[in-house]
Amino acid sequence: MGLLGVALVGCAGRDTGRGAGDDPGPARIMGKWTSCAEAAPRAGAGVVLPAPDSAEPVPTAEDPAIGRIDPAFTPVAVVLCGREIRPRPGGGAEQVVTERRADEIGALVGALRLPDRRPDGEIICTADMVVPPWLALLDERGRWLRPYLPTDVCGKPRAEVRAALDGLRLTTVDSRTVGPVGSPAAEAAGCAQRWADMVWVETTTGRTAPPAPATVPAAEPLRLCVYEVPASERGGGKPAGEFAYGGPLAPERQAAVLRALATAGPATACVTAASRFAVLRPLGGTGGPDRYVELDGCRRFLVVPPTGGAQLGQGDATLVELLS
Repeated sequence: MGLLGVALVGCAGRDTGRGAGDDPGPARIMGKWTSCAEAAPRAGAGVVLPAPDSAEPVPTAEDPAIGRIDPAFTPVAVVLCGREIRPRPGGGAEQVVTERRADEIGALVGALRLPDRRPDGEIICTADMVVPPWLALLDERGRWLRPYLPTDVCGKPRAEVRAALDGLRLTTVDSRTVGPVGSPAAEAAGCAQRWADMVWVETTTGRTAPPAPATVPAAEPLRLCVYEVPASERGGGKPAGEFAYGGPLAPERQAAVLRALATAGPATACVTAASRFAVLRPLGGTGGPDRYVELDGCRRFLVVPPTGGAQLGQGDATLVELLS
C-alpha cells in the first residue's frame, strides 16, 4: 500500500536541500488518543478534493507540534488518518475518511529516528512533491505525538521512512463517508463533478492577454462539461461549479463551436459573474488547449494552451446556444 502521495509540481530542477539547523525539536506529547475524527478531522483534505454539498469538519484545535520522538516516549502503535475516493454503489464515487492502526512498528520507529540527509554539494532533484500521511505514534499509556519524517537530500521523506510506511500491516479502525465526489451522471459524461470557473479566476487576477485568440479547429474530438455555480460562490476568489450535463461533442457541433470561437472579438469590459459555464477539453484529457465559456453573465471565453499564455475573447448568443 502506498501511503505517501505524489503530486507533480513542475519540471526537474536544482535543489540544494534543507539547510543546517532546520531539524525540528522534540514533538509535543499529547494526552490520551481518542480518534482521527477528533484529533485530525481534516487529514488528507489537501490531497483529496472536498466533497460537494457536505459539511466538512472544522478542527477545534491546532495540530500539536511535529518533532523528534522524545527518548522518554516509547511508541507501541501508529495511527494514520486520511481520506480516499471509492466507487459508490450505483455509480459515481464518494469520499471516505479513514482511521488505520498498526502495532508492529519497530522498522518505522527506527526510520523516524534517523537524521536528515544533508547535501554535500549541488544536486539535481525531481520536481514531484511527496505528500506524507497524517500519522501519530501512541505509547502504552495511550499518549500520542506527531513524529517528524526525516528527509533525504531533496527534502523528501527518506527511503527508509517510505519503505517502513509501505510495510505496515494496517487495520482499519474506522471509516466514514463524507459525501459524493462524482455523480453517476458526471461519470457517464466523463466529466469531473466540480470545476473552477477559470474565466472568472483569470480575469479577476489580471493574468490574461486581452486580444481574442486565433482558435484553429481542433484535430482531436472534444468533450463538453457544463457546470452550475451556486449563488454563494459567484464572484468569489475561486468559484467552483457543480456538474450539470455534458459528454463528447458531435463533429458538426464541435466544428460550429470552434468557428464561433475563432471569429469572436476581444472581450468587452464586464464584471458580472456567471451562474453557468462550459469546459471544452480533448476527449483524452490531454494534448490540446482547454476552453472555458461563460454561458451567461459576461459570456466571455478563455483558451488555455498547454504551454500557457491564456487568451480571452467575447462569446455571444450563438456560442451559448451551441453549448446549451
